[in-house]
Amino acid sequence: MQAFNQEGRFTNMNNDNVNDFTPSGSSGSAQGNDNNNPVESWPVIYTYTRKQALADEIQFDVSGTARELGFKIPVFITCGVKASCVSVPDGVEGQDKAGRLWDVLWMLRLKVHLAGCEQDRLNLEVSVRTGSQSVETVHLIAACSALDFDDPRPCITVMLPEED
Repeated sequence: MQAFNQEGRFTNMNNDNVNDFTPSGSSGSAQGNDNNNPVESWPVIYTYTRKQALADEIQFDVSGTARELGFKIPVFITCGVKASCVSVPDGVEGQDKAGRLWDVLWMLRLKVHLAGCEQDRLNLEVSVRTGSQSVETVHLIAACSALDFDDPRPCITVMLPEED
C-alpha cells in the first residue's frame, strides 16, 4: 500500500525505505506485467507526463518550499491551486504568493501529520483571503503517486477536486 507517513514522506507499507519504492505487484516497469489483467498488456496510445504538465504550466514544482517544511519528497501544485490559493487577488493587501504558498503547504503538513500513514490521498481545506474583507475556504486533495509515468519515485500532488 502506498501512503504518507508522519514525516510527510511517501512510503510503501511493505517497505518504509522510500528510496527503494516499487509499487506492490509491479516489476518496476511502467506497464507492469500482471498476466491476470488483460488491460496491462494493451499498448499505451498516449501519456501526458509530469514533465509536459510542468512545461505547459498545468503543474508547478513547489518542492523547494516544501523541503523547508520538512517534506522529503517532491511536491507539486496544479494551476487551479495556484490560481485559487497562491495567487493574490486584486484588492488583497498584506499578502504575497510566497506566504500564501507557505499556508497551503503548512496545512498539508498538518494534515499529513494528523492522518498518519494509512492513506495515499488526503482531503484538506485552506482558508484564503479573496478580498479586503472576505475569506473563502478552498477544498483540496493531496495525492501520493509516482513522480511520472516512467519514474516510480514518490511525490505529492495538491489539486482542486475537479482537477482529480
